Amino acid sequence: MRSDHLRPDRRTLLKVALGLGTATAVHLIAADPASTPTRPARAAGTPPAAAAGPPAGLPGRPPAYRLQPMTAGSPPRFRPARPPVRTRPFEKLPDLGHSIVLSFDDGPDARYTPDILATLRKHQVRAMFFVCGEMADANPDLLRAMADDGHVIGNHSWSHPLVPGLSRAAIRSELGRTSETVETVLGAAPLWYRAPYGAWNRNSFEIGADLGMEPMAWTVDTLDWTTPGTGTIVRRVLDGAAPGVVVLSHDAGGNRSQSVEALRRYLPRLLDDGYRVTVPHRV
Repeated sequence: MRSDHLRPDRRTLLKVALGLGTATAVHLIAADPASTPTRPARAAGTPPAAAAGPPAGLPGRPPAYRLQPMTAGSPPRFRPARPPVRTRPFEKLPDLGHSIVLSFDDGPDARYTPDILATLRKHQVRAMFFVCGEMADANPDLLRAMADDGHVIGNHSWSHPLVPGLSRAAIRSELGRTSETVETVLGAAPLWYRAPYGAWNRNSFEIGADLGMEPMAWTVDTLDWTTPGTGTIVRRVLDGAAPGVVVLSHDAGGNRSQSVEALRRYLPRLLDDGYRVTVPHRV
């Protein structure tokens, strides 16, 4: 998905997503035990273990030195059992406690993803990146950088289509090709997926579950794809902040310079307000 100019009317599509209702969290999803604690507690404690998601690096490939405090001593990864077929995506994760999940869609993009990764690394927090397969295929080094920093890699389809208009075979191709690309680069397939435009249907829930993925939506949409101004994006995140909230932003699909700068502003404020910026962990 190369540009927002190719997208249908997003507000119309969001009505489709909202019609699905709000999903309730289940106990198979918990806070990542390795996520960075809130800022007041960060000075104490031992280095955290690895985050949920793809492996921190390819077999035989040592992690970057900057990542050792985040990945040292982590247990071997495993793939959870195939999830049930959902009828709604997860939109909020109240079981995560006083935590917020930051998520970024459409990348990786060489223009904006590195700056977003740098900000997350500076504050030692993890996020979710829902990647488009065509972008991941074109930027494998950035995909590895995401995984090396312990971020969770999710599936956002191959080319960002409107899913309800696709056949089952086309949906399987969109999701399957992306999972295969991620697994080829990182050694593990995604455990989460997000429908483009938030437009889900029964076929996508069934195929996603068959590929071993849970559906993840969002609670707070920054609408950064409309380039409303950095201050507006910051205000939307801070006004929407609450325990269990999932924030949606973008690191590709158009000019994302406002999204990059907004993250630099709101992330330290979330931490100062006592929020734990975490990622979900499937158990």
